[in-house]
Amino acid sequence: MKYIYIFIIIPLVINSQTISLNESHIENYIRTMQLAGKLKTKTSLTIRPISSTIIKDEDDFFKKNYSYSLLNFNDKIELKLLPIDYNIEYNEKHPYNRNNGSMIPNSGYQHILSAGFFIKLGPISLQLKPEHLYAENNDYDGFWEGHYEEIWAERYSTWNNIDMPERFGYNSHSKFLFGQSNIKLNFRSLSIGFSNENIWWGPSQRNGIMMSNNARGFRHITFNTIKPIKTFAGNFEWQIISGRLEPSGYTPPNIDKTYNGVKLYIPKENEIREVDWRYFQGMILVYSPKWVNGLHLGAIRWAQMYSALADGRYSWLGKSNYFPIFTNLFRKNDLNSDIQEQIDQGAGVFFRWVWEKEKTEIYAEYNYDDSKLNLRDLLLDDDSARGSTMGIKKIIENSKNIYEIAWEWTKMEQSGSRLLRGGGSWYRHAFVRHGYTNKGEILGASIGPGSNSHYLSIKKLNDKSQIGLALEIVENDNDFYYAAFQDARDFRRYWKDFNLHLTFTKRYKNFWLSSRLAYLRSLNYQWELEDFANDYYHPGRDISNFHLSINLSYFVK
Repeated sequence: MKYIYIFIIIPLVINSQTISLNESHIENYIRTMQLAGKLKTKTSLTIRPISSTIIKDEDDFFKKNYSYSLLNFNDKIELKLLPIDYNIEYNEKHPYNRNNGSMIPNSGYQHILSAGFFIKLGPISLQLKPEHLYAENNDYDGFWEGHYEEIWAERYSTWNNIDMPERFGYNSHSKFLFGQSNIKLNFRSLSIGFSNENIWWGPSQRNGIMMSNNARGFRHITFNTIKPIKTFAGNFEWQIISGRLEPSGYTPPNIDKTYNGVKLYIPKENEIREVDWRYFQGMILVYSPKWVNGLHLGAIRWAQMYSALADGRYSWLGKSNYFPIFTNLFRKNDLNSDIQEQIDQGAGVFFRWVWEKEKTEIYAEYNYDDSKLNLRDLLLDDDSARGSTMGIKKIIENSKNIYEIAWEWTKMEQSGSRLLRGGGSWYRHAFVRHGYTNKGEILGASIGPGSNSHYLSIKKLNDKSQIGLALEIVENDNDFYYAAFQDARDFRRYWKDFNLHLTFTKRYKNFWLSSRLAYLRSLNYQWELEDFANDYYHPGRDISNFHLSINLSYFVK
């Protein structure tokens, strides 16, 4: 005799509404409040977007204001209006592009306008939050025309192995996008579904090396935790995604340039055959041990490959390649070297440690943009193809205000091992020549391949407002610089930016405003320097630029 059991699981379902990465001011508020001890959530805040569920019961603002409920039937059927977000950016002379989602590297004005709703029907949830993107896309001075042919040739060694155009065409952009939308099936602390949302993995706040919202969100299937899962040994969080990455459709500048009679530009796969997208899979796992309060340990791995191999076969179909992140961590385990060489992959570890009594957090991540041959290779040459970040944040309180001091250092340039082992810059790949990008923008750290960054900030804040000052120092693509000018031994023309930021955030009734005004000073912009000036060590092209960003959220009531 056969028995069929049907279980009703609706009472076990929780809300899976997420807080958009476009609302960075709200995310920053959550992280600061956790550090100040005003939010007791145990989530690591290293897998974003986060669910509003984990904080709504602890914070009056999120309980009352974040989303307006039009309909609620026993918490099983629910209809909510999401905040209306209006994000604006203006760059005076050339693009300054930092973690702005669907926006493009743009000179002039651009915006993202987004609104939507959230529906829950038992275990099923739908978050529909499309975006409208408009960008002026004005012309600006890019890579210097005055560079010698051999310097252009070296620059094209980067552009030919990554989809990173200087300018996205010659016209303005105006388009509607899926934006921060998803549909999911939720059960207890777990969720599975389809999403187009931006993702951020890891503890960093300025430069997420492995995954950030620097590029436009891409379509993906996700299996993730909504809130930490408690076990006898501590809490676990994770996200596993499989998705589709797209090319930009734009080329680098001056694609007709030649060197020694050879054309520098090499068309990418989507330009010469019908391979216009890449299969991507990634995973992040976070463990928060029970015995060490506030400590979160994590690991990340991702892999991408073209939808078809060079011979037209589908590389990601089959036991060894359908789930590439679970196989071949070391190259010695490659089952099919021809296929494995066509896979671009990265892996890394990180930690975030929150000291509640001291109101301080420290964090770091250490990642590789390539696979090691075996464990011995990892132990002997641990510095090759690495990218790292470390940071610290401290809260100081008095009776009226909170003062926050933060510092973050990201190092992406190649190490000295490049002299023996040319691993190449981060996010580039010899076969997956679109690199680690989506729609022409890097999925990881916004400073880009070969670059380094220091970011130091101080803020004064209270329940309703904050004001802050920050200094950012960026060394632009030193990997290219060393390769291009090593023969000339020219140490004068590092391209280095010194950026001063003034930030202001204010909550007033239904509005939450966050603004940033930055003065950007570039020394030797685009490595431009006159070779034949009288004084050998003289200034190059030093230019100033102004950047303004305004993020405005309106909470419907």
